[in-house]
Amino acid sequence: MATSKLMRAIKVSEFGAPSVLKLCTDLPVPSPGQKQVLIRVHACGVNPVETYIRSGSYARKPSLPYTPGSDVSGVVEAVGDGVYLIQAGDRVFTTGTVTGGYAEFTVASEDTVHKLPDSLDYKQGAAIGVPYFTAYRALVHKAHAKAGETVLIHGASGGVGIAACQIARAFGLKVLGTAGTPEGMKLLVINGAHLAFNHREKDYLDKIKDATSGQGVNVIIEMLSNVNLSNDLQLLDFGGRVIIVGCRGTIEINPRDTMMKESSITGVALYNANNKETSECAAALFAGMETGWLKPVIGPEYALDKVSQAHEDIISSPGASGKMILII
Repeated sequence: MATSKLMRAIKVSEFGAPSVLKLCTDLPVPSPGQKQVLIRVHACGVNPVETYIRSGSYARKPSLPYTPGSDVSGVVEAVGDGVYLIQAGDRVFTTGTVTGGYAEFTVASEDTVHKLPDSLDYKQGAAIGVPYFTAYRALVHKAHAKAGETVLIHGASGGVGIAACQIARAFGLKVLGTAGTPEGMKLLVINGAHLAFNHREKDYLDKIKDATSGQGVNVIIEMLSNVNLSNDLQLLDFGGRVIIVGCRGTIEINPRDTMMKESSITGVALYNANNKETSECAAALFAGMETGWLKPVIGPEYALDKVSQAHEDIISSPGASGKMILII
């Protein structure tokens, strides 16, 4: 049994700067309990939310010490009592962990473990969890986006943005995306955007308006609302909705902008999803993996001992290009 072995994992013993992420080399490998699964981790996604939690600024704080990371991919090492759908040797990815994913082994609850089709490698498996489930929740559960509508994905070259481009395109929407670099813009078009715009250009908002023949867009998936929300309200068509996925501060808006068009602003937090919503999402995404439209794009890769650098880079990089992951 794996439990006698030791493993490498990241431990956070106090909230603070990226330097609080400490690599430990002699932690015991955890054991799976009832309805839990032990996974040998090959790769783990790094998400912006993990940097907010680590800094202590997030609403939900884990008790210290803890190991970050929810999106791992790897191979099932062992299963606890009551686990029937998954067995040792299965290739899997997770949407959550119990003991933390920045580690060589992790325990996850059976309902957060999903089979990884052979068409995707482990790096791609680590890029599915938070990004794709968030993008689906934003587009389908919150925006109620319909085929034929136009969606603007504002800040689309990161993990959630590319996931949203792929899902929206597969579901029949007209997809507009913004990125901060020419490489980012190329990436969007390869991954489902009909048109890409550079949000560093002065007149990019006018270009988006022109692209909708002055109508405006039906849905905006917003990654940086503290910068863009006021502009977003001007870009909407009648009955349009802004779905807030990311925010790094405050912004002043004029509520009158929502009245003329009867538009709405809705926030998304993946941890509020109930089991029914999560299984619907898992089924839709699995279909995407099988038919080939769900193809995570891998961005920067880091070794476990470089995780502090990863946490700095995910917040400070000038333009995302794909999903940031740790290779374990």
